[in-house]
Parts: sequence; structure tokens; C-alpha cells
Amino acid sequence: MIDHLTLSSANYEKSKNFYQAALAPLGYKLVKEFGSDVAGFGIVDRLDFWLANDNQKTQPIFHLAFAAETRIQVDEFYRAALAAGGRDNGAPGLREKHGPTYYAAFVYDLDGQNIEAVCRK
Repeated sequence: MIDHLTLSSANYEKSKNFYQAALAPLGYKLVKEFGSDVAGFGIVDRLDFWLANDNQKTQPIFHLAFAAETRIQVDEFYRAALAAGGRDNGAPGLREKHGPTYYAAFVYDLDGQNIEAVCRK
């Protein structure tokens, strides 16, 4: 059901170091980093926990991605979320920077949290 989760941090470097230490006993390690803004943690090459720099407190504190089995489900999620009162944060489509088959849609929920549905097939 859950594909990945992102937390924001007001002190990215300290938080990155904290999670590297705290998650190491669980087999997690820092696998990928985008500049000094985003760190991806995982086991082997499966990144399912992300940390984002938000020292300006402008982004949602929380991002949750739900796993979808098909791209049609991603499309349906997007339409249903908007119909239920969510706000657009990225229409369904390929996000090739995340991988060649990463098909996702993003919506802000009623509290402004960034939720996503993603199909990796």
C-alpha cells in the first residue's frame, strides 16, 4: 500500500546524519542525494524513505506515496482526490527523473499534505 514517505527537516544536515545513524541497525543507508536538499534512504536500491530540506518552512511537513498496480489507478486516484476536495499538485504522467516507468499523480489533501499515487510498471 505504501510506496514511500518523505519528511521535511528545518536542519537538513543534522537530520540526515541522525537518520543515517538511527536507520543503520535496520539495514537502511543513504543511497541517493540530490544536492543538499533531498536524501533517499533504503535497503539495497529500494528507496522508500526520503528526507527533504525545508529550512524555509514552505513545503508540507509530510509526503506520502501510495503504490498503485496500474497507471489507470493513478489516473483514477487523481480524479477522485480532486473531486473529494483535494488540490492539484501534479497531474498524472511519467516522472522520468525518478525512473523510466515512474508514473505518478500528486494532490494536496484537505490539510495541505502532499499525497501521491505511483505506478512503477
